[in-house]
Amino acid sequence: MAQFCVEPEPGDLIEIFRIGYEHWAIYVGGGDVIHLAPPSEYPGAGSSSIFSILSSRAVVKQEPLRDVAGGCRYRVNNYLDHKYRPQPVNKIIGAAKEMVGEEIEYSVLSRNCEHFVTNLRYGAASSRQVLLLCQEGGLKLALNGQGIGTTSLDQLTLERLRELRISGSVQLYCVHH
Repeated sequence: MAQFCVEPEPGDLIEIFRIGYEHWAIYVGGGDVIHLAPPSEYPGAGSSSIFSILSSRAVVKQEPLRDVAGGCRYRVNNYLDHKYRPQPVNKIIGAAKEMVGEEIEYSVLSRNCEHFVTNLRYGAASSRQVLLLCQEGGLKLALNGQGIGTTSLDQLTLERLRELRISGSVQLYCVHH
């Protein structure tokens, strides 16, 4: 069963440890979180959210944390509090609740669930879990070191890539075929 080291407070970021990646939500109180999910995902789908990486759309949902976690381990992780001042809790919760039910653009690279919740808490979207794998012929998108399908970055995207932020322990891979 999932456990917290720290009991969540409204406005806290919740990191849910799924197989191969982390799903992120924002705690809004009363046992509920608001998070991004694929439009076709049913309530309490748990680890099936990995299919969200294949979608270009997501729905903002409010659901019980226990259902979203689906038996996976989770924790409070306000990891950017040292860098950004969190917005007032009423502003975080209000903005999140206003978006419930909306279908929005989704991109594993630039508009994922972690970007969504960090933008709500800090007013600055950030994600630590998207990496690039070096491959013959270019770079391949990866999530926590696992290649994602056949997705690779086109020349225009590579030219626009200006910064690669690395935080914590990182393994970089070169794949030669």
